[in-house]
Parts: sequence; structure tokens; C-alpha cells
Amino acid sequence: MSEHAGTIDVRLGEWDWGIIGASLDQSGYAVTPPVLSETECGRLVALYDEPEHWRSRVDMARHRFGSGEYKYFARPLPPMVAALRTALYPRLAPVANAWHERLGLPDRFPAESAPFLDRCHAAGQTRPTPLLLRYRAGDYNCLHQDIYGEQAFPLQVVVALSRLGEDYTGGEFLLVENLPRAQSRGAAITLRQGQAAIWPTRYRPGTGSRGYYRITVRHGVSTVHTGSRHTLGVIFHDAT
Repeated sequence: MSEHAGTIDVRLGEWDWGIIGASLDQSGYAVTPPVLSETECGRLVALYDEPEHWRSRVDMARHRFGSGEYKYFARPLPPMVAALRTALYPRLAPVANAWHERLGLPDRFPAESAPFLDRCHAAGQTRPTPLLLRYRAGDYNCLHQDIYGEQAFPLQVVVALSRLGEDYTGGEFLLVENLPRAQSRGAAITLRQGQAAIWPTRYRPGTGSRGYYRITVRHGVSTVHTGSRHTLGVIFHDAT
């Protein structure tokens, strides 16, 4: 086990995952304690301008996704990113399976990430999806979902790498839930450096008088007012 893997696994083991699961069920998202230190955040931000780490770069304005840019990591993932992806997955798989059971969906997710990635690769989804996003003043991200093929893990994670109020202002993380036969509901989430938000990739179960129903979720980022905002996105399914 690498130094990063051991350290991050210990940190995640100290969190109250019962509280995190309850927040996901009740609020549709959860904000965690810090998972990365200031130094670790800085190391990841520094990778952004080192070309050997990336398989592709996306200009959001060009694709009408918003304004700003992001880069997908090439394989092998940096040890810190791989450690986060590997350590988070087994702690979220029980929530993913419970949600699919409530919604009557057939897929179930293995306890560890490696068998799930094998499933992705067998379906032709072989490109890694963890990414770094960079927003500068005036940049934003339109509401969207991160789906890259038939295989999709129901939860994903974003880690704040920059300091709100010091490195940047604005740039809230946005979630919008489309409720059946009702108006949409939104949340604006702010994170301290090193903190993570966990939220549904596509949908989550809601509870009504007739049992469970599907709440569709999209996410984005509000306009950054000043400075530069970097985040790490941890997506558990790979892409075609």
C-alpha cells in the first residue's frame, strides 16, 4: 500500500459514515471533513500545468458547457488521486446499492472498486475519468451530469483545492433536483480547502406516500467573481 493510500484510508476511516449516508438520503448531498491537507491540495494544483499527467483538455466555452477548462488524468493516476478513488468507493458502494434497491434498479455494485472498473472496461469504458477543473474570474459550469457510457456509479465526489475568500470568490458548487410534479429545488454549496462534497451522479431515491420515487440531479458551478478556483473531481466509472 502506498503512503497516500494508507494515509487517506485512515482519514476516511475516522469519518462518521452513518452521518454522511443520512445526509445523502435526506439532503441529497454530504459535505465531509477535510480529506486533503493544504500541502496536498497545492501539489495537485501544481500538476495542472505539467502536460505529462493528462489524457485530454476540455475548453468549456468551445463545447457550450460554460466557461473555464478541465483536464482528465491519464493512466496511471497520480498516487493521491488513485488513493482517494480507491478508498472512497467501498464506503459509498453500500449507499449506491441501497439506492438502486429502493428504486427497483437491477444493477448492484461490488464492494471494491477494481471489479467495478473491470465491468466498465468490459463495456468499452476504458478511459480514466478523475479530473482537475480550473475556473478564473467570469468562469462557470452549466448544469449537467457526468455520464460516459452504460456503466455509471450512482455517486461522485469533488474536493476543493483552493481557498474560498483568498484564492477566489464566488464559484459555489450547485445542485439542482428535478422533483416529479413539482418545482425544481437548488442548493449552493461552499467548501473549505480540502473538504469534499458527495452527491448523486444521475438520481437518488425520494420517499412519498406511494413509496420511493426517482429524483433527477444535475450539478454545476456558479460564476467565479475573482481569482482562480481549482477542484478535483472523483468519478468512479471510466469513459468510452
